[in-house]
Amino acid sequence: MTVEADLDAVLAEAVAPVLAGSGASLSVAVLDLETGRSASYGGEGRTYDTASVVKLDVLVALLLRAQDEGRELTPAERTAAAAMIRHSDNTSTTALWRVIGGAQGLDAANARLGLSATTGATAWGLTQTTAADQLVLLDAVFGTDSPLAEDSRTYITGLMEGVVAEQAWGVSAAGGDPAVKNGWLPRDATGLWDVNSVGRVTAGGRVRLVAVMSDGHVTKDTGVEYVERAARAAVSAVGAAL
Repeated sequence: MTVEADLDAVLAEAVAPVLAGSGASLSVAVLDLETGRSASYGGEGRTYDTASVVKLDVLVALLLRAQDEGRELTPAERTAAAAMIRHSDNTSTTALWRVIGGAQGLDAANARLGLSATTGATAWGLTQTTAADQLVLLDAVFGTDSPLAEDSRTYITGLMEGVVAEQAWGVSAAGGDPAVKNGWLPRDATGLWDVNSVGRVTAGGRVRLVAVMSDGHVTKDTGVEYVERAARAAVSAVGAAL
């Protein structure tokens, strides 16, 4: 009889040292699409600011709304969606935020998707979420059991695969064939940075979905470094345990 590894424990052992002594906070979640097994670490009892990773959620909500209305995205919506994901354009995001109905519209879409710990905020970048919830969102895009139509999932994937080079960091460091959306936000009250990354990579011939949420970084670059180290450690450790 084969005993399956405790993936949460494996992930904790691999990721816990990443932030040792830094004063920052970090949470990671990983899903192996082939086995359906997942693991999460950190962030117990709290949520993180989404910053610009909420833009993926906004796009999913927009596509769900269009499906419900039996229509395709308008040319203006498609232009805004491309700018929002590939360039992380804030003006385009605000326009689409209004189309989906703001925080209430986002929350309604997330309820359908099964995101139980994500709450929209009036200022969309301050939407609260967890790494585990972001994994549920990624699974709706890259998995097979999703309320999103296949062409919608393909559309989102293409945009995430085409982010501009200067934003192709984060979970992309953990494998090949990346599709990613990152977020970063300086907090005025503390002077510290939120740095987040969610997406899909292939490692060891297996497709993995990865979400890393973090805050409390002294600089954006420091946050990016920690996020990439955590993503690499997580994907490597979980892959070795499967």
